[in-house]
Amino acid sequence: MTPIKAPNMGESISEATVAVWKKKVGDYVAQDELLAELETEKINLEVLAPKAGVLKAINTAAGATVTVGQVMGELDETATAGAAAPAAKPAETKPVAAPAPVAAASVAQPATSAPIMGPAVAKMVEEKGVDAASLTGTGKGGRITKEDVVAGGAAPVATVTKQVKGEERQPTSRLRKTVARRLKEAQNTAAMLTTYNEIDMSAVMELRKKYKDSFKEKHGVGLGFMSLFTKAVIEGLKKFPAVNAEFTDEEIIYKHYYNISVAVSTERGLVVPVIRDADQLSLAGIEKAIADYANKARDGKLMPEDLADGTFTITNGGVFGSLMSMPILNMPQVGILGMHAIKDRPVVVNGQIVIRPMMYVAFTYDHRIIDGREAVGFLVTVKECLEDPARILLNI
Repeated sequence: MTPIKAPNMGESISEATVAVWKKKVGDYVAQDELLAELETEKINLEVLAPKAGVLKAINTAAGATVTVGQVMGELDETATAGAAAPAAKPAETKPVAAPAPVAAASVAQPATSAPIMGPAVAKMVEEKGVDAASLTGTGKGGRITKEDVVAGGAAPVATVTKQVKGEERQPTSRLRKTVARRLKEAQNTAAMLTTYNEIDMSAVMELRKKYKDSFKEKHGVGLGFMSLFTKAVIEGLKKFPAVNAEFTDEEIIYKHYYNISVAVSTERGLVVPVIRDADQLSLAGIEKAIADYANKARDGKLMPEDLADGTFTITNGGVFGSLMSMPILNMPQVGILGMHAIKDRPVVVNGQIVIRPMMYVAFTYDHRIIDGREAVGFLVTVKECLEDPARILLNI
């Protein structure tokens, strides 16, 4: 038998929830074929078959928590496709049927093979909504133990919860719990302060309009605003190093590399993949990285390393129509830039009132390390680079 183990989950992640088993006991699988999916606090992970063979056992039910390296099931690599799973040996002792309330509320028991369990375990089966008929008893005489119920043996039967008219209840996902914890951690730890400015997007929009077709033709990807904002942010980080740092009680860590985290909204929640060494990428390189991450996030294919080591975050609430907001820090980073919707507004240019496409931007920073002068200076640098994009090329 070959054990099926929970894979490495990446930096600072030690456990995951079994989201779904794609195969059932008795199925033949090829090597590296998808067996199950895990949900961690950041991303989904795939559990692949280590060898070709027949899935002989599932030790962790959907919804169970597993740790790195934990055995989730067993694979018989000596079995071939089409081989039927051997029938289970009859119990050596006379089966004792679970109490009637359990059978009625939770599972439908076969008349000839009732599970062997005590009253306490039967109650646990009912409370957890586990299919008792699928459990493999490891106790004496095949008796089902509490550990067997915790480990599970198949997807749990849907439990009956109290329903209120007009309400729908769903378990809180691990990702949502992590987002909540990290945002609250930022509020409780950092001295967050937000400064605002507005950017005349005329030059950027004209640049994009003029070159978007040739850019797409040459590079195979569209020219968006995010790559230009990324380049403008990097100019600001170079000018104000404290914004690209990390604060601890013992030391300040200045990062001399520019890994820009870009917030991406998915159906599961917000994820923040990292564009590494963004200062060394062209606009096309940044756009390609963003497009790739967006596709991976949508398909649940982001890997742990995709989310690690960011030094500064950009988030764009404008795509949803937000006019202004105060973004919260992505700890342990000390700065985050919020982009917003572009709106035509009257502004004064050279003493004349004109209509320009304007965007409000918000920069939230950790006041423990970044002073107001640096914060305002950083945001003004971003503004100047975008209102005159030549500054990005000339590095001024």
